[in-house]
Amino acid sequence: MNSTDKIRPGGVGTLAGTEVSRVGFGAMQLERLRDDRAAAVRLIRRAVELGVDHVDTAQFYGNGLSNDLLREALSPADGVVVVSKVGADPNPGGPVPLRPAQRPEELRASVEDNLRSLGLDQVPVVNLRRMDSGARIPLPADQVVDLDDQLASMVAMRDEGLIGAIGISSVDLNTLTRALPAGIVCVQNAYSLVTRDDEGLVALCEENGIAWVPYFPLGGAFPGIPKVVDEPAVQQAAADLGVSPAQVGLAWLLAHSPATLLIPGTADIAHLEANVAAGDITFDPDTLAALDAVRSVPSGNVTSES
Repeated sequence: MNSTDKIRPGGVGTLAGTEVSRVGFGAMQLERLRDDRAAAVRLIRRAVELGVDHVDTAQFYGNGLSNDLLREALSPADGVVVVSKVGADPNPGGPVPLRPAQRPEELRASVEDNLRSLGLDQVPVVNLRRMDSGARIPLPADQVVDLDDQLASMVAMRDEGLIGAIGISSVDLNTLTRALPAGIVCVQNAYSLVTRDDEGLVALCEENGIAWVPYFPLGGAFPGIPKVVDEPAVQQAAADLGVSPAQVGLAWLLAHSPATLLIPGTADIAHLEANVAAGDITFDPDTLAALDAVRSVPSGNVTSES
């Protein structure tokens, strides 16, 4: 099978100038398989078998575990675009499992850690994880760093070949607009059918050929945020289509914007297969209108991490 014949879940999207499946895989939950490496490797390999060819990870996922598992499971022949992120470091045993690492020298150290743990000479895409919106962690004064200083560090690492392209995460519209001259290829923010604060960012991504990569795609991650699967319109659509409410929530994201790439995570193969299958779901106009009419609530300043 050549590249033009490849089956890509959800159809074909673009990430950093490369064609990828619109349904990818998020590696954060691999930590749940810490005591069963073989199961974790099987899960990653199954994603590749299903046509998934972009994965989202970070050195701070499992304090390097997710990267280590991806290194073991993937080979260059798989053609998988690996996307990592910087801006936080592991904080084992702390009240929050992460600590900010926003300073330019910390961004570089994190990129170097990712290169070592992934076993790569270049990380294809690295997201700068800011603290401007969405899921936040406590930010000491010495971690309040100007965006321009951070982007200068990221661009320097891209020029050196340590990273292939720059993304940005947990940002507001003003931050994304300021970052555009650096050549942003993707944006990761908390976003779902029930938390649509960022429609302006979605539109800006569409206008500029930037991938829109929502995390917490089914809502419900924190108190006060509803779950997509609990919405009556979602449950009705699922019943009508013979699929699960979670699949409806993922499929809506794909239908809502052509810029969307999904990175749902799981530690279970059956759940992985269901997530991938969501890429095949289409909605008739009435169903899509009913889903679009679901009330969105402000996501607020929740505390945790994607």
